[in-house]
Amino acid sequence: MTIYHFVGIKGSGMSALAQILHDMNYEVQGSDYEKQFFTQRALEEAGIKILPFQKENIKPGMTIIAGNAYPDTHEEIVRAMELGLPIVRYHRFLGQFMQQFTSVGITGAHGKTSTTGLLAHVMKGAKPTSYLIGDGTGKGDKEAEFFVFEACEYRRHFLSYSPDYCIMTNIDFDHPDYFANIEDVFSAFQEMALQVKKGIFACGDDEYLQKIQAKVPVVFYGFGEENDFQARNIEKTTEGTTFDVFVRNTFYDTFSIPTYGDHNVLNALSVIAICHYEELDPDIVKEQLLSFQGVKRRFTEKKIGSQILIDDYAHHPTEIRATINAARQKYPDRNIIAVFQPHTFTRTQTFLEEFAESLNMADQTYLCEIFGSAREKHGQLSIDDLKKIIPNSKIINEDETAILQEHENSVILFMGAGDIQKFQNAYEEILK
Repeated sequence: MTIYHFVGIKGSGMSALAQILHDMNYEVQGSDYEKQFFTQRALEEAGIKILPFQKENIKPGMTIIAGNAYPDTHEEIVRAMELGLPIVRYHRFLGQFMQQFTSVGITGAHGKTSTTGLLAHVMKGAKPTSYLIGDGTGKGDKEAEFFVFEACEYRRHFLSYSPDYCIMTNIDFDHPDYFANIEDVFSAFQEMALQVKKGIFACGDDEYLQKIQAKVPVVFYGFGEENDFQARNIEKTTEGTTFDVFVRNTFYDTFSIPTYGDHNVLNALSVIAICHYEELDPDIVKEQLLSFQGVKRRFTEKKIGSQILIDDYAHHPTEIRATINAARQKYPDRNIIAVFQPHTFTRTQTFLEEFAESLNMADQTYLCEIFGSAREKHGQLSIDDLKKIIPNSKIINEDETAILQEHENSVILFMGAGDIQKFQNAYEEILK
């Protein structure tokens, strides 16, 4: 039996895929940098072997699944070529793998991971479901009828997939190191839409998604009256959110979610729509929506002393706004303190003004140095450029997090897609 060897197994999608294959009784191992990543705990718990990168890891009889971040010149990939082993890129492997199920791809500039996690949780309550979530969580069910997966638009990777269904949450300009502008992003989503086999569930409140053309039915969901699935009578409390769902202007049912903010209502609505389409029991859908615990690094809360610490992946102005609004709904009587680490120089430069606008919604902002990426180590601007346009802001490093103790009874949002967790960890050490 072949051994699947993952080059870059700690990547969020790679880690999840390795867990799925392991659950389905395939032999799985992988390699990566020795640095600790939040995605590796699930691999360790499953007993999946993680090796440091070295060409000696590659042996005859293996199939190599290569992470998208690693070029063909990587020592392990070079060794696999020398041995004549099959080498498949992550997104290509996933595209082939999903053909054996009724597949649902979730894509969009924002909300992919949360929606994928929610849909997987709801569907598995009704039918056997395998799933791959972009927070590094994967589950393989040998009886699975459905496969729910996150489909990333970056570098048009999602064009390797032809899912049965696709949820499209929104279209926004992001990844400016790859996409030229919003029209370029739209063209990628339009191309993806033409590959879907059964139906698309798109947020009809999004001006770009309204223009999507497809060979299959496009079902719209949202707050606007013209949507096929509409959320009305929304009640927001500190416990969560309740809303009525109307299907083509006819009352369908009332649903409650233990989460906050309009974006979470929309995520839930897309899940309700696809479950309705697949005729899953609405009572199970209601029950599963209520018991959803969230996904990693999305509004993950800890209460320490008088403060609430929240870890969130928000790294785009739209996401920062949504996270601050959600915190205000849940904690209306507390100050909201943002600790933000910009992710990539190109994104910071492109959205400088928008970052300032969204961070100004917090009561106080602390800025961390810009986190470069494997693709770009430095840029034309620095964190000072952002500080200049946020009146109530200070720059801090890991050793200066003690300053956060000044904010008693506050909600402290640690936001970013880099290694912002080290700031939260440093602060938690001080609180101990």
